[in-house]
Amino acid sequence: MSPASTGASTAVGAATSVPSPDSADSRLTPGGPGYRRMSFALFLAGVATFALLYSTQALLPLISGEFGVTASDASWTVAAATGGLALFVLPMSALSERFGRRTVMTASLAVAVTLGLLVPFAPDLTTLVVLRAVQGAALAGLPASATAYLAEEVRPKALITAIGLFVAGNSVGGMSGRVITGWVAQEWGWRVAVGVIGALAVACAVAFRLLLPAPRHFMAGSLKPGVLAGTVRDHLSDPLLRRLYAIGALFMTVFGGVYTVIGYRLTEAPFGLPQGIVGSIFLVYLVGTVSASTAGRLVGRLGRRGALYAAGGTTAAGLLLSLADSLPLVLLGLVLITAGFFAGHAVASSAVSKTATHGRAQASALYQSAYYVGSSAGSTAGALAFHAGGWAGTVGVGLLAVLGVVAITVLGTRAARLAARGFQPCGKTA
Repeated sequence: MSPASTGASTAVGAATSVPSPDSADSRLTPGGPGYRRMSFALFLAGVATFALLYSTQALLPLISGEFGVTASDASWTVAAATGGLALFVLPMSALSERFGRRTVMTASLAVAVTLGLLVPFAPDLTTLVVLRAVQGAALAGLPASATAYLAEEVRPKALITAIGLFVAGNSVGGMSGRVITGWVAQEWGWRVAVGVIGALAVACAVAFRLLLPAPRHFMAGSLKPGVLAGTVRDHLSDPLLRRLYAIGALFMTVFGGVYTVIGYRLTEAPFGLPQGIVGSIFLVYLVGTVSASTAGRLVGRLGRRGALYAAGGTTAAGLLLSLADSLPLVLLGLVLITAGFFAGHAVASSAVSKTATHGRAQASALYQSAYYVGSSAGSTAGALAFHAGGWAGTVGVGLLAVLGVVAITVLGTRAARLAARGFQPCGKTA
C-alpha cells in the first residue's frame, strides 16, 4: 500500500501534531476545493506503488522456468521488494518529517520508476532480487508519508474515507499490474511485461506530482536521532498501536502467501490455465477497491473491533473455499480473501493515524513496516508450505494468521470491557 511546504503538523522534534484551531477549517473535506485532486493524486500513487511492488508476482512460474529455480526461490523477487520497503519505511518517514511529505513521495516514486525500467534487463535471479530489494526500499517513502499527509490535510471525519481511497489505489495497482503482466507475458515474455508496468508507473508518477496539492499544515522538524528514537519508543509502548501493527502484519501474511502461490496452483493440474488467464484472475482486486473504500461505513455499523472480526471471518471463509478443486469456488474464495484483507487493512491503518497523538509519520511507518514484514513472511512461508504440502499448506499458513488477528482483536475487546468497568491494565483499547 503508501501513502515541501509550510503549515502545522506532526514532525520529529515538533511540539504539536495537529493543525491549530485557526487552520483546522482549511483542511480538505469531500466536496471541497482540492479534495478531488488530492484523492486522485494519491490514488495514482497507490496504483504505481502496488503495480511496481508486486510486478513479478503473477510471473513467478515464468521466472522459475527461465532461471530453473523453485517457487520458493522465485518468490524472493517479491519478498525482497516488500522486505526492502519494510526496512526503509521508518527512515523514509523521518525524512518526510524534515523535508515534507510531497517531496519525499515524489523522490521515492522517481527512483522506483527508474529502477522499474531497469528490472527487465536483469541477467540472472540474483541481480533481479537485488534490483527488486532496492526498488522496495525506494517505494518506502510512499505509504507512511501518504497517510501522514492525509492525517494533516484532511478533516478527521473524512480521514478513514480518504485513506480508504488510497488503499483502493493500492488494490487497483496490484490488480492492473498482475492482469497486464499476465497477458503481455503470454505473448512476449515476463521481461517485456515488467517493462510495461515500469512505463505505466512513470505515467502515474508524473500525474501524481502535477495533481497533488501543496501541503498547508506541515511543519518541518529536525532529524535528531534521539527525538526519533523517543517517538518510536512511545508508539511501541502503546498497547493499541502494537495490536494494530500485529493485525496489519497478519492480514498481509495471508494475502502475500495466497497471491504469491496462486499462479503456480492455477497453471498446474487440475486447472492448467494459460498465463494470460492466470493474470486475469487478479481482477478480483476490484473487490478490494470496493471493500477498502467502504471500510468507513463498515466501522460505522459494527465498530472497529466488529469490522476486524468481519474482515477476519471473510478472509477465513475464502481460504477454506479455495481448497476446492472447482475453479468457480476457488475464484469465490479469492474474492472473499481479497475483500476481507482490504477491509481489515483499511480499518487498521486508519486506526493508527487516528490513535497517534504525535509523530504520525513514524506511527504510520511502523504500521507499514509490520505490514510489509508480513508480506515478505507470507510470500516465503506460503511458497515453502506449497512446496511441502501443496495448496492446503498455503491455506494452513493463512488460517493461522487469521486466527492471530481474531485473538488480538479479542484481547482488544477484553481491554475495552475492563476499561468500561474502571480498569485499564492494557492501556488503550483496540
